[in-house]
Amino acid sequence: MDVSLTAAHWVYLGGIIVILGTMLMRKNIVVPAVIGTFLTAFVFSDSLVTGLASIFNASLVAARELFNIFLIISLVTAMLGALRQMGADRLMVAPFRRVMRGGTSSFIVLAVVTYTISLFFWPTPAVPLIGAVLIPVAIRAGLPPMAVGMAIAICGQGMALSSDYIIKVAPGLSAKSAGVDPDVVADRALVMSLIVGLTALLIAYFTQRRHMRRPAPELLTDWESRAESDFGKPGGDAPEGGATPTGGAIERAPAEAATSAALPTTTAVLAEPVTASARQVIDDTFKSIRAAKTFAVLVPTAYLAFIVYLMVGKFTDLVPDLKGGDAAAMVGGIAALILFAAAATNDKKGFLETTSEHLIDGLVFAFKAMGIVIPIAGFFFIGNGDFSAAILGLPADATGPTLLFDLVNAAQSHLPQNVFVTSFGILAIGMIAGLEGSGFTGLPLTGSLAGALGPAVGMDPATLAAIGQMGNIWSGGGTLVAWSSLIAVAGFARVPVLELARKCFVPVVSGLVLSTALSVLIF
Repeated sequence: MDVSLTAAHWVYLGGIIVILGTMLMRKNIVVPAVIGTFLTAFVFSDSLVTGLASIFNASLVAARELFNIFLIISLVTAMLGALRQMGADRLMVAPFRRVMRGGTSSFIVLAVVTYTISLFFWPTPAVPLIGAVLIPVAIRAGLPPMAVGMAIAICGQGMALSSDYIIKVAPGLSAKSAGVDPDVVADRALVMSLIVGLTALLIAYFTQRRHMRRPAPELLTDWESRAESDFGKPGGDAPEGGATPTGGAIERAPAEAATSAALPTTTAVLAEPVTASARQVIDDTFKSIRAAKTFAVLVPTAYLAFIVYLMVGKFTDLVPDLKGGDAAAMVGGIAALILFAAAATNDKKGFLETTSEHLIDGLVFAFKAMGIVIPIAGFFFIGNGDFSAAILGLPADATGPTLLFDLVNAAQSHLPQNVFVTSFGILAIGMIAGLEGSGFTGLPLTGSLAGALGPAVGMDPATLAAIGQMGNIWSGGGTLVAWSSLIAVAGFARVPVLELARKCFVPVVSGLVLSTALSVLIF
């Protein structure tokens, strides 16, 4: 099909090239995206008013389309804040310490626990949680610190985040731009992420196996004595949009601290009578411990039941199969109810206020982590016919321009009609987009390209979108670039972040190449 390209097409193409170049230079791409939106709209409409209005309209359309993602992130984050307040978050992983008896078992436990927590709650709570509870046990069991960092990065920032199968933020972004079903992208991304992750884990294990040692308390002592200035301060995990570790010493869970604090008081009963106020303190302490243990069991059970429901609905007719955003809505609903219950348990009199505070904290985190995506998505939406009319202020019944699809169609005769070349091209673009250290901001780009290139080469756009998602998140989510949330992983493992990124490179890239090749053959 012959496509007549206008000046607006060339301006839009220039915007894409500038954005890719900015990513390669590891700079923020919000300004190029906004300027690209303005110039594209201005040249298309030949109106300064439309160009200026498009800056606002593009972000408004993107925000409207993506707000469900922000809401689910905020609800889950708020719930975790309430659980953290009572110490239930750390108690959830405490049982795994019993099976970490050697280097191999510690590597497996770290991988499984990190993947599970990150799949349900993102890596944000996983890194500090595991850093405080499981990493010291793994070090004492003989697992080298570099292997610790690799296991956590590959399973959390890589395997779990790249599929994002439960919360479905990433598949939603990819599918929205590609114009395909988010569930299809999520299913294929899950398969690809497992291929990449298991390949990377196997390579990481065998390269680090020779460094494993016999369990000994001295290993933990030597590890703890490492200067924080050499490896970065251990601290809180950063949002997936970038690494901002908070620093500070690792603290015990409140429930654990309360238990140890209560012991001297209990022993003192033998020496002198316990006053009413002291008895009240003891009672309150043990109530908080019981509450933390209860929620440590309740939360995994609730989400496990939800997973079972999803599987039953997917493979049988016994319950409805949740489609689209229904699954994410269920995750948010469960998180909200647990938030209310946890807040009421923590603060019976003021739980209405504390619940609101947790919700506000969740919303603030969501916009800090994902807010940067809105203007970037707005630029790529203006090239999509489903959204361009609203951005350009065209009448409701008007058909918007399909700038990106027109560019692909015009270049179709010059592109190799080969699914392997196209697939690895999308993977490479995704990895380049991830260089800016987010893992999410490039998803509108790879999603849009997948929707445009898929039909041209006879390949399902959902598969291409999932391949681009792998490249984006494995690169920028926190496994290959040192200026991502990999900093937090390195800080807790107490290893140099550049060395950790270098060690992860061969395992992760090998997995990505294998996954992309198999995806072309399988899907």
